[in-house]
Amino acid sequence: MQTLDQLQKGDHAIIKAINATDSLKHRLISFGLFKGSQIEIKECAIRKKTIEIAVGRTLIALRIDEAKKIEVQKI
Repeated sequence: MQTLDQLQKGDHAIIKAINATDSLKHRLISFGLFKGSQIEIKECAIRKKTIEIAVGRTLIALRIDEAKKIEVQKI
């Protein structure tokens, strides 16, 4: 299974699982990231170690280590 950090700018995916601590999982859910959510990769800033994704109309910046905990299926 792919993780969110492996996707490239412009890719679309569906979240399959979030393998994180409860506190991080609750934070991601509050942003609209949960199993079944469709996302789009907007930017990948490797040097800053962040990834920007869109969930609906919401833009979210995640650290790469957080993105590694989110399993996705590319669509």
